[in-house]
Amino acid sequence: MMFTLIMLIAVTVTGIVWLLDIAYLRKARPEGAAESWVVEYSKSFFPVILAVFLIRSFLVEPFKIPSGSMMPTLLTGDFILVNKFTYGLRVPLLNSTFIEVNHPQRGEVMVFRYPVDESQNYIKRVVGLPGDRIRIEGHQVTINGQPLDATFEHDYEYIAEGLNIIVTKRYKEKLGEHVHDILWEDVAVEKNGEIIVPEGHYFMMGDNRDHSSDSRFWGLVPEKNIIGKAFMIWWNFDNFGRIGNSIH
Repeated sequence: MMFTLIMLIAVTVTGIVWLLDIAYLRKARPEGAAESWVVEYSKSFFPVILAVFLIRSFLVEPFKIPSGSMMPTLLTGDFILVNKFTYGLRVPLLNSTFIEVNHPQRGEVMVFRYPVDESQNYIKRVVGLPGDRIRIEGHQVTINGQPLDATFEHDYEYIAEGLNIIVTKRYKEKLGEHVHDILWEDVAVEKNGEIIVPEGHYFMMGDNRDHSSDSRFWGLVPEKNIIGKAFMIWWNFDNFGRIGNSIH
């Protein structure tokens, strides 16, 4: 959000200088006199800053994955691209929708502003839609009375913060039309309960089910906090083979 604010200020300032030059400064300059550095730089940078601002606000925005809560789908250090118009065009900073396109679908990977602290961006998978009854019992997730299918694939190990080796299991889960991988440990995080998702809200969970801070702990994500749909990994310094992979 801070970067968007800085970009908006930069666009506004350089745009005003550029317009002032067209309307007044250019006419007042003696013939053959050079433009001031303020006018020169403003005219040079305004189109570039405007293009970047529009692309990041309405089309595509890059993000970096800071933690392992979405493993094995996303790894710490993945740089991803987020589609900003899939869920509708939103007013920058205010984040209110002015053109509706689609709504989040169950199983999609979504970036949103953390409801507890909106200065932070989170990424999780959409599990519950408005009106859904979600029940959590250990690892078992039940939506509207239907348990989610999860098929064991193989054991899985990874290195977490502090060089701790985490031993877990990899499962294939079907969530709506989306089939994706998740991680479970032998002992589930004890956060059981049931909730009916109200209108305009979404129940989110990380794919690394026992190492994810998500809707089980801090609640639902309101519509106004949605940023966009994650769709591609565009860079990873430690694993070039991940570059260009789609996010499912």
